[in-house]
Amino acid sequence: MFKVRMPKAYRHPSLDYRLRTSRTIREAENLHEAKKAAVPTPLVYFVDMDNATLVMEYVQGPRVKEILDKLNHQDRVKLCEGIGMHIGQLHRASLIHGDLTTSNMIRLEEDKVVLIDFGLSFHSHNEEDMGVDLHLMKRVLDSTHHFHSQEAMMAILSGYEKIVGNQSSLRVLKKVREIECRGRYSGERL
Repeated sequence: MFKVRMPKAYRHPSLDYRLRTSRTIREAENLHEAKKAAVPTPLVYFVDMDNATLVMEYVQGPRVKEILDKLNHQDRVKLCEGIGMHIGQLHRASLIHGDLTTSNMIRLEEDKVVLIDFGLSFHSHNEEDMGVDLHLMKRVLDSTHHFHSQEAMMAILSGYEKIVGNQSSLRVLKKVREIECRGRYSGERL
């Protein structure tokens, strides 16, 4: 699979080249870091810096977005707990995905998920950044998987806590609640 960052005509050509190149390199590095943290991601075969292109493994399977609502309760909880564990593994490695949506997760088997699209990922030890990651996941579940959002999010948080521990999990959840209370967001709190 090829992921090409296309030139943007509205940017100065030299700035555009630098941005596309640095973002391509950063994504490849963060995919590698996620792999080192035991998070299933596509393999990166080649980085073409001149053309801002990543050549990656094509991951075959349905996106979690397409199947989450079709699963029975037990399978949905098991899948979501695994997703939470992967998010915990990323955060424990100080890696923020930046775009945690069910569209960026591919199910391989019963409970095995591959995380994709690390284009917005970055390194951070900041609990606020981790909270934003989890808050986005919650918002996606609320909007896309409304009937199962609460059950799915509770399973994700259970898996997350198994990896980062109770105290770290509570601190990040506190940040999620703060984000929700800022007024930009509506809906239920965690």
